[in-house]
Amino acid sequence: MSDGGNDHGRPRQSRSATRWSAGLVTALVVVLLARACTGGGGPAATGRPSDKNPDGGQTSAHRDAVPPGAPVLWPAPRSVRRGAGAVPVGTTVVLRAGAGTDRSTLAAVTAALRAGGATRVRTGTGAAHGQLLVAIGSDGSTPGPGALGTPSPAALPAGGYTLAVGTDHGEPRVVLAGRDADGAFHAAQTLAQLVRPVGSSRARTALPALRVRDWPATATRGIVEGFYGTPWTQADRLRQLDLAARYKLGTYLYSPKADPYLRGRWRDPYPATRLADLRALAARAAADHVSFVYALSPGPSVCYSSAADTAALTAKFRQLWDVGVRAFAVPLDDIDITRWNCARDAAVYGTGRAAVARAQADLLNRVQRGFLDARAGAAALVTVPTEYDGGRASAYKSALAARLDRRVRVMWTGPLVVAPTVSARDARTAARLYGHPVLLWDNYPVNDYTADHLLLGPYEGRDAGLPGAVSGITANPMNQAAASDPVLFSVAAYAWNPSAYRPAAALDAGLAAVADGDPRALAALRAFADVNRASRLDGTQAPGLAALIAAYRRGGADAEAALRARLTVLAGAPDAVPDAFARSAAPWLAAASDWARSALAALALRDGTGGRAAVTASRTAARAHTVVDWQGTTRTVSVGEGVLDAFVARALGERQG
Repeated sequence: MSDGGNDHGRPRQSRSATRWSAGLVTALVVVLLARACTGGGGPAATGRPSDKNPDGGQTSAHRDAVPPGAPVLWPAPRSVRRGAGAVPVGTTVVLRAGAGTDRSTLAAVTAALRAGGATRVRTGTGAAHGQLLVAIGSDGSTPGPGALGTPSPAALPAGGYTLAVGTDHGEPRVVLAGRDADGAFHAAQTLAQLVRPVGSSRARTALPALRVRDWPATATRGIVEGFYGTPWTQADRLRQLDLAARYKLGTYLYSPKADPYLRGRWRDPYPATRLADLRALAARAAADHVSFVYALSPGPSVCYSSAADTAALTAKFRQLWDVGVRAFAVPLDDIDITRWNCARDAAVYGTGRAAVARAQADLLNRVQRGFLDARAGAAALVTVPTEYDGGRASAYKSALAARLDRRVRVMWTGPLVVAPTVSARDARTAARLYGHPVLLWDNYPVNDYTADHLLLGPYEGRDAGLPGAVSGITANPMNQAAASDPVLFSVAAYAWNPSAYRPAAALDAGLAAVADGDPRALAALRAFADVNRASRLDGTQAPGLAALIAAYRRGGADAEAALRARLTVLAGAPDAVPDAFARSAAPWLAAASDWARSALAALALRDGTGGRAAVTASRTAARAHTVVDWQGTTRTVSVGEGVLDAFVARALGERQG
């Protein structure tokens, strides 16, 4: 899906979708939601800390309408009301959880408490004087109507929760109340950030008194591993599932083109070793409260009217069902629909795109009705139609809309395959054309179609109303898994609460999350992201570095020092960033370092303290870093294009253009 230059119907070059003690929970939440907020209220936090926040480690670029003293949380909750004072975690904490609270939520809460200084976390019905009591509910059994004017979490959308930190008659208390099991898990992730904020090098041992009321803007938010080229490793995928859990992304669609059993060999069952990996992914996803969607792509060779092919498809799904997968997709994208794969289809359906759409709908309906409907706990089928972008009517879309089971979820990439902007209006138009609410498969930050670039600009160009106009938002990441993390962080922030979303702030927080409290790593990541920013969403390249170069050209006592400092940070980036990111982005980090060294040598050349040879040697080294794209072509990696290279060329007196 990444190459917008091909017509639909021909193969595209790339594509990159206990009830326990209910009365006690209610009483605790009623009291805490009142007491935690004594002396304060305020607007919803937008997720931007002040520049002097000792915990967030972030800059004044993040300052926004956070209530005074309120902690910075990602994604930004719908409402954060700061109370008076703080609640110490202490060394012993009593954990009281409803029977419906799952082990993952309990583990997340326990880990957060231990990070905050608790050496003993025990379950029980009460706490000694001065000990922190943490109560967890996951069935919406919180305050009823009229309880201090606070609605019950049961009225929130799926995945919503409330969280309160405060005191009850002087005793420290924390309550996490989920609308459902997912909501309780999301509350646990928020608690973890209260203990150790994103980008912080240290944990809090006392939690700010507050009340949080929160829910997602759209039900499905997640990652779609759908690119061509070098696939992620098993370790990459497990890591991405954990990242999704931390930042409230609840879907992972498994559709890597390099898995031969998804596409070319779709009829063949998985061998034991590959099946074991998928079993592990499904288990980790379930523990992380992430829906693991297995996507099988039979389109290149399927005979739609063949009972044998339908049986092969459902047999493959049965194999995955037996290892714990409960959500399935049948993508029919990037295929040639100008011809049938079998003569029988022509006899049954006739010719033309509408005929293909009818055939596809029949296959999808058989999977939904014959396989998924017979299995309790199965999610509705997902598909990617062959015409998966745009906002114009077509015979294909009309035929698919008329015939496809209304429960099947249709993925759509936006107005274009890689869309600079996507609006709520675009989505409503698409839903009308497809006859189904659309699930956005967003081809950003995927880079299989531009493999020489990393795309590290923030997620932007999507209006605040879009999440409410689609059935969900999924982002297709880069082949480089760890390098995708900062952008996926920004996707998570947008998809959860778009009204509070600020692209630059979210990306910077994502970089801070990767740096994990290391200021040197954060400086290097910021400089590196700046020179890998340009994409089809925003073509502006290296705005920070370009501004420093412009200031240097204007002159001024500090301008050269500021530019030199930035280039020095960039030159040292390969050794400063965390190991996982360094491995993921290695060719680009090496190129950025060499370009920065060439630019530093250019400064020395102008000052009369260096020579041309040093400039050209580093430039030659920078141009030697390559990657191989999914089609086997070797490509020189691009970093700071039009900024770094232009600065060096000008210093050498070379003409540009």
